[in-house]
Parts: sequence; C-alpha cells; structure tokens
Amino acid sequence: MVETERPQPYLITPPEFDLTRFPGELARVLDGVDVACVRLSLSTRNANLIARSADALREICHARDIALVIESHIRMVACLGLDGVHLTHGGRNLRRLRKDMGQEAIIGVFCGTSRHDGISAGEAGIDYVAFGPAGQTPLGDDARAGPELFAWWSEMIEMPVVAEGALTLETIRALAPVSDFFGIGEEIWSKDDPLAALREMTTAMV
Repeated sequence: MVETERPQPYLITPPEFDLTRFPGELARVLDGVDVACVRLSLSTRNANLIARSADALREICHARDIALVIESHIRMVACLGLDGVHLTHGGRNLRRLRKDMGQEAIIGVFCGTSRHDGISAGEAGIDYVAFGPAGQTPLGDDARAGPELFAWWSEMIEMPVVAEGALTLETIRALAPVSDFFGIGEEIWSKDDPLAALREMTTAMV
C-alpha cells in the first residue's frame, strides 16, 4: 500500500459472500473508485472455499494493480499468490514473520485501541497498523479508537495507520487529517449500491 497525502479506502470483504456474484460487484467498485488494498476477510475455516475465493478476487485485484491480502491465514499467502497478510492481533513472533515472509510481503496488524501494541508491531517491521473501532458500535466493550489516538500516532509515528470499524461520514471527516487509510467493509457491502456508498465516503476523506 502506498501512503498518499489524502487518505485512501482500504476495502474489507464481507465475512461471507456469493462467489457467483461478489467478484463482479467488487470489480465494479474497484473500477469506480481508487482503492489502496483489498483484504479477504472470510469467517469460514473451509480451506477450499478460502482458496477459491482468493483465486477469484486475486485476478480482479491484480488486473487493476491492487494488492490483495488475506486475514490471519499466513500459510496461504504464498500458495495462493497473495500480496500479504492482515493479522487480527499482534504477538511475539512478528519479527520472525517478517523474516520468513520477506520484505516484499505486506504485513498489517490490528491493534485495537492500544498504542503499545501499535508501537511493538512497528518495531517488528510490519507495514501498517489498524486501530478500531473508530466509530460507535454496540458490539464488544465500549473501547473506541478516537481522534486523539490517531492524532498522536500521526504526530509521533511515521508508519501508515488504518482507521476501521463502524465508520460514518462524520467519523471519516474527523479522522481524515490524521489517518492514511480507512478500512471499509460492511459500511458499503450492506448497501444496495456499494459503489455509490463508497463514493460518498471518499468525498469525506479530505
């Protein structure tokens, strides 16, 4: 992912999708809006389904020169020809993971609301951190990655940061000056017209 002066959308797939329909929908969105990266984020543990989904989305993303990373499944990156992995939490083995995957692979880590976890991930040589939820959500506890966290990160740390979780237009406007990417998933896929929804969200990234 290339950091730019203006924040960019970073798309997250639905946890489940119809392989006969979703790839075409994704292609339409990618043709309509500049996107930094796509994350394959499936809830299934079915390796065959994950592989078929990755194959379908890889063709679409790579044809448009867009990176495709997979959530959590480190061992599937190389065999599926993907660009990297997004980890849902850090750990003690990030340095080893970077060494094993090489410098070309994208490695990102979700760090919740923890500055400490973000710094530790950065010191291990990963490519970006994600904080969230950035918006209000009834799920989980009341923890929220607020503007002060992103402002601090933007001022103190050079590594790109992704804001994700329960994003609204108001949240995006508030975080645009201090975020590099916005992780957008259900915010658009739950709409009748995902492309129109994403276009509306990108207008707030100024």
